[in-house]
Amino acid sequence: MHCNRFQQMTSRRDFLRRAGAGAGWLGLAGVLQQTGLFGAETSQLGHFPAKVNSVIWLFMRGGQSAMDTFHPKPDLTKFDGKKYSGEVDAFFGEAGPLMKSPFAFAQHGQSGAWFCEHYKELAKHADSLSFLHGCHVESNNHTPALLQMNSGIVRPGFPSAGSWANYGLGSINNDLPGYVVFFDPRGAPEGTTVAGSGFLPSRYEATILRPTATPILHLGTPPGVSRESQRGQLDYLAQLNSSHLASRSEDPALLGRIESFELAYRMQMTAPEAVDLKKESNATRTLYGLEADHTRAFGTQCLMARRLVERGVRFVQLYHGGGDADTWDAHGDLNANHTNRIRETDAPIAGLLTDLKQRGLLESTLVICGGEFGRLPVSQGTGRDHNPHGFSLWMTGGGIKPGISHGATDELGHKAVEGRVSIHDLHATLLHLLGLDHTRLTYSHNGRRYRLTDVAGELVKAILA
Repeated sequence: MHCNRFQQMTSRRDFLRRAGAGAGWLGLAGVLQQTGLFGAETSQLGHFPAKVNSVIWLFMRGGQSAMDTFHPKPDLTKFDGKKYSGEVDAFFGEAGPLMKSPFAFAQHGQSGAWFCEHYKELAKHADSLSFLHGCHVESNNHTPALLQMNSGIVRPGFPSAGSWANYGLGSINNDLPGYVVFFDPRGAPEGTTVAGSGFLPSRYEATILRPTATPILHLGTPPGVSRESQRGQLDYLAQLNSSHLASRSEDPALLGRIESFELAYRMQMTAPEAVDLKKESNATRTLYGLEADHTRAFGTQCLMARRLVERGVRFVQLYHGGGDADTWDAHGDLNANHTNRIRETDAPIAGLLTDLKQRGLLESTLVICGGEFGRLPVSQGTGRDHNPHGFSLWMTGGGIKPGISHGATDELGHKAVEGRVSIHDLHATLLHLLGLDHTRLTYSHNGRRYRLTDVAGELVKAILA
């Protein structure tokens, strides 16, 4: 069995990282920071040339219904009210009869992509989007499905995709986090492990920001403390922590804590400007829906995401859907639920895509949009139950073929039958676009080399440019 504590030192960098339990590495980092070379040291090259530098993941929490948004099923209308002949693993109670979509659909753009009637703004980007209609996950329970969508595994304790990207590539901008997550102001998902670093060092875990006037709590310098005084305090604290670290054989949690103090200090100068929307024009604010009550919250997240990737943040994830009543979890009154959720997100997402294109950022950014699973074709009163067997998401940006619809569910929208895409396939494709080979991005933990895609994952080549 391979033991990490007695690895051979093969370079000066490796020696500095290990000497004094990391103190030498911290000293080198300080010198590089002072000389302005730290960014070049922390931003790593991938396994091959990347198609994109950054990822923006728009997470529609709760289970967005494919047959009511982007993948209409005429047979649901034809057999509306009829008993479904197949087996359904309903999450809540008994499954009812088949239920048609309450929405009208139309095709848009030269690609002929389908959009439900409420996607008035996003439909204008039809020829830029690539749809994956054959997605599937393992669980019909929100928490395991959320975990799998983020980490590839239905159990807690594993690193999220953003953490893996941060670990594999490092930071582009040393003064900002490499991985940022915005939760819906109405409530975060069940637990915060969806943004965790798992067994990876804690410095790769997400920084949680809020789409409010104070995005990062307790970041400002305390009243009466000068910048020079604070720097002196941190330098003294670093000395104490380095001595403490020297006797603890590269404790990753302690090392991550030390690095978090330094990052927070640097962020005091850069983060407030990065999330300050006051400098944005009225036209930009209107584009994202910041002037309307129903789009302001998610529009603010989307605009902050653009500003962050513009400044070199590697991975940004935005959650829409908070609490219990305000998610996409349409067990009752699907018509009202999805109408409201689309109304809250349509203009902000379209505004984000428009803005990224205008600024030349879409070529270097991958945008992903979807939830943790879909909805069943049968009724649950006037709603739909969870469906892990078949659902849709879309992608756009650098390295993605525009105007593609890949895969499909069966005639009623229950199970993925063509172009099936697992979460491991999705993650493999995401890492590939960032310049990382998912089979080579590994981390040794408990005697095993782990990876984001576990022992599976195939590139979705049909959507790659």
